[in-house]
Amino acid sequence: MSWLHAVLNQSPEIALFLSLAVGYWIGKFQFGKFQLGGVAGSLLAAVIISQVGVSIDNGIKSVLFALFIYAVGFESGPQFFRSLGRQSLREIAMATVLAVSGLLTVIVLARAFGLDKGLAAGIAAGGLTQSAIIGTASAAIGKLGLAADETQRLQANVAIGYAVTYIFGSFGAIIVCVNILPWFMRRSIRDDAIKAEAEMLAGARSYGVGEYAAAPDLVGRIYRIETAAGRSVAEIEGASAQPISIERIKRGGSLIGAEPSLKLQAGDIVLLVGRRSGVVGLSQQLGPELESSEGMDVVVVTRDVAITAATFVKRTVAEIRASTAADLRHGVYVVAVKRAGNPLPLEGETVIEPGDVATLYGTADDVQRVARQVGSIIIPSDKTDFVFHGFGLVVGLLIGLLVVRFGDIPLTLGSGGGALLSGLAFGWYRSRNMALGNMPTAASTLLRDLGLAGFVAVVGLQSGLQAVSTIAEKGLSIFMIGVVVTLLPLLITMLFGRYVLRYDNTAIFAGALSGSRSANPAFGEILDKAGNSIPTTPFAITYALANVFLTLLGPLVVAFA
Repeated sequence: MSWLHAVLNQSPEIALFLSLAVGYWIGKFQFGKFQLGGVAGSLLAAVIISQVGVSIDNGIKSVLFALFIYAVGFESGPQFFRSLGRQSLREIAMATVLAVSGLLTVIVLARAFGLDKGLAAGIAAGGLTQSAIIGTASAAIGKLGLAADETQRLQANVAIGYAVTYIFGSFGAIIVCVNILPWFMRRSIRDDAIKAEAEMLAGARSYGVGEYAAAPDLVGRIYRIETAAGRSVAEIEGASAQPISIERIKRGGSLIGAEPSLKLQAGDIVLLVGRRSGVVGLSQQLGPELESSEGMDVVVVTRDVAITAATFVKRTVAEIRASTAADLRHGVYVVAVKRAGNPLPLEGETVIEPGDVATLYGTADDVQRVARQVGSIIIPSDKTDFVFHGFGLVVGLLIGLLVVRFGDIPLTLGSGGGALLSGLAFGWYRSRNMALGNMPTAASTLLRDLGLAGFVAVVGLQSGLQAVSTIAEKGLSIFMIGVVVTLLPLLITMLFGRYVLRYDNTAIFAGALSGSRSANPAFGEILDKAGNSIPTTPFAITYALANVFLTLLGPLVVAFA
């Protein structure tokens, strides 16, 4: 195996991508309803590969995790800021209960099994996958006034306890959040994620890639004028209860301009475009409907327009309809209005806010004419705005460097917490200024999947060899204590969330539970199961709180263990 050791140390990126490939292959296997998943599979594969002996730079782990958590924050920023307030009290309670139950579990087990303060703190750091505990606990041990060799021994035990328990700390959170929780709730993450998304869409149908309505609301129909001969274009359009427009007229085999004052003659062929209820079934009023007629095709477009004009924002839909000139509205139909990606009801009392996005349907010229008055067209693009997102990551990483001291305890968000906060803020800003910060869904998905799976693979490659060797030397006791520290607080918090906080949506519950343990690998699997971003907002709230609450456990464990 020496040749393999030499190859992997000469090119450690081979070990990383081999862990991903093997891990996702392992993750596809199902055992009944249990499936490991790609993230947990990558962790397991990395631990196995690490036994060869692999040295991989710690900076790679930081970069991959920053990409993952920034992309998560960017996708959920608008929804996150709308969710802050009294409705966040459940998430605060979740994070608090998990931190308190985690602390009590560690203290009780440490005293029951005679663990020293260093091992107890290390088990807390690994079992709860909060690396910051290593720093706060080591600093607290240094202030105990012990002899130098005893201080060094205890601080070394912090690292040993962490190395032995961290692997299952990640793996166990996946088991609880992705497998046990849905079994306990008797509903799958995917089903409840779809249900929550449908409620968020306010009844609007959300179509997937390549899906379309078989009977669309906006249609075109061709009629040969007979009974409507002698009536003007404006009269026909105005007589309909639903907005319709005559887009093309053919007379005597030649196309003529569809002016509002033009009187239609018998035999004219017209193309009507509008809402289905206004366009279909007009044979008695106009004349027979035709299947087709040469030259009567019109190309229509659908464009998203960011609403920024002062004449349209901070006004109700009814006020806008009443004040908008008929010649401006002609030939253009509002398909939907969205705020931060979620549809708004097109009812009279709905107030339009700056940054809301209207989806307009009509000919390219008509849509462009209206867009100039309303705001700016959001041009679809498969290009990522690297200027915007580069600065977003820089800001997040700078935030992560900030340290606030709570007495002698240093508190910091770290690079992950900073990148999450920045992603949330930049995602919210993008929702208000749609001309900036484009990131196609495929690009965001790649950042999330590669970032998280790569992060846990690097963790496995770095810690796997030491963890296995330590277990072999010291027996399974430390590992098994770590298993309890991982599982028991999660299970207590799960029961608290269900029966006290009354969580009834599995996807939202799973996001909150994984965040309260800052369990990033578990959250990645939850997102994969959900198939949408529903779990992200509760995760973002509890994750931010967990970074603070769990970091405080270091000196508390040292004080009471």
